[in-house]
Amino acid sequence: MYRIVNREVLAPAISLIEIKAPLVAGKAKAGQFVILRLWEGGERIPLTIADFDRERGTITCVFQEVGKTTRQLGTLEAGDKLKDFAGPLGLPSRIQNFGSVVCIGGGVGVAPVYPIARALKDAGNEVTGIIGARNRELLFWEDRMQAACTRLLVATDDGSYGHHGFVTDLLREVIGEKKELDLCIAIGPLPMMRAVSNLTREYGLKTVVSLNSIMVDGTGMCGCCRVTVGGETKFTCVDGPEFDGHLVDFEEMARRSVIYKPMEQLALELYLGETGHRCSCGRGGGK
Repeated sequence: MYRIVNREVLAPAISLIEIKAPLVAGKAKAGQFVILRLWEGGERIPLTIADFDRERGTITCVFQEVGKTTRQLGTLEAGDKLKDFAGPLGLPSRIQNFGSVVCIGGGVGVAPVYPIARALKDAGNEVTGIIGARNRELLFWEDRMQAACTRLLVATDDGSYGHHGFVTDLLREVIGEKKELDLCIAIGPLPMMRAVSNLTREYGLKTVVSLNSIMVDGTGMCGCCRVTVGGETKFTCVDGPEFDGHLVDFEEMARRSVIYKPMEQLALELYLGETGHRCSCGRGGGK
């Protein structure tokens, strides 16, 4: 069993959990992920590693309460235990001194982009961070990203904080300012990563995205997480999760990402109807 040593609510329906897992923490690197299971018979879900502490032997993950299992995870507190916690999985981010790098986090994507930005800055890069959310209430870890980046820009869709607009607006400004950017890393909702990749393609700026395709076993056996990259089939769990954003077939990935939506919605409705569950965002359960 893996004990939760800390839990924090970062924003409505967005929480942080820190799990005691010394073997995972001892090997974890930026860009990798874990697969956890709450209890026997529960669903296996992948979560990207948002931070790790080798001395404490802990892994930090940030999740948003969307479906049944993440709602259930949101009911756990410090001291509770998880049945399974497997990792680190996937290939770590490529960290070296590229020169000038832009790291973009959208929504919950701020969490996994944070350790990457930190590692790139430590490697000697000039790191421009861009984070965005629908509104100010949903922004989190601005302080951590400030420390991990050379400079940080913030956008909100509704203009309640920072730039009124999208992260792509700020990215275009950064590209205009800096004629010699060497790398762009974008993590967030699928439409955001696609928009960033389409923009950087115009300027020939190498772009890496971290994909969150449907996943079951996380070791390359089931094939559920397959994506098409450069016309070839790749498995997000063992070939990724990071890929060249200019080569990803985002349209195919978008179609595959909604295949199980009706079943996911049914499972959530049954769970809420049975438990009257109230998640950490304060929304009531039930129909």
